[in-house]
Amino acid sequence: MYVNGQLIYDDRQLLDHMDSEVPIQVYYGRTHSDIGYINQYGNDYICVNHVYYSRRLYTFVSRPGF
Repeated sequence: MYVNGQLIYDDRQLLDHMDSEVPIQVYYGRTHSDIGYINQYGNDYICVNHVYYSRRLYTFVSRPGF
């Protein structure tokens, strides 16, 4: 179970969110960039709403119940 606002950073958490269809929010610094479901992920990226975000440049936050 994930808490609203919890940081998502490792592959296990990403897989849980993708399999369970729990939305995540994407931030660039403190600026909101996107919110949606993970389509896929790799070592360097996370794809949300078919947009690829760098795991090094962006922050990913759990948004269960959104």
